Amino acid sequence: MPDHAQPQLLHLVFGGELVDLEHNVFKNLDQLDMVGVFPNYATAYAAWKAKAQQSVDNAHMRYFVVHLHRLLDPEQDTKHSH
Repeated sequence: MPDHAQPQLLHLVFGGELVDLEHNVFKNLDQLDMVGVFPNYATAYAAWKAKAQQSVDNAHMRYFVVHLHRLLDPEQDTKHSH
């Protein structure tokens, strides 16, 4: 059974080859590397770092961490600040 004591803050890690280094425009959306969805930022960051290190020889390859929990519940950040 999942532990509900810790909030589940989903994060997506993905990457792909960029057209140029000035913009976040991918060369081919069909070739995006969907690394996975992670339950918190720490595990997402570890996955991002591993993939970024694997692709260090390709300057146009970039990986990103998306805070899915902010998209699922945009009010979440303001709820915790009160």
